[in-house]
Amino acid sequence: MELKIIDKTDDEMHLEIKGETHTLLNMLKSVLLDDERVQIATYDMKHVSISDPVLFVKTDGADPIDVVKDALKELISQCDEFVSVFTTAVNA
Repeated sequence: MELKIIDKTDDEMHLEIKGETHTLLNMLKSVLLDDERVQIATYDMKHVSISDPVLFVKTDGADPIDVVKDALKELISQCDEFVSVFTTAVNA
């Protein structure tokens, strides 16, 4: 995976995420939209096999880099919780 910040202001960011697909971007977008600081979170992917997705985040003034970092931490926490619940279920 490679990241490239295409454009960033105090409250907006376009982030190209090379090598990823809808799977990660949908989850990240969903977590971002749950954040009260986020006004818009979306991504564009022209074609899954020939283009890389570009994530767009607009905040209420919060630094979009910090907001994305927080969303990633939340996503990791949700995945850790799922692993724990799944492990308990399969070992029951």
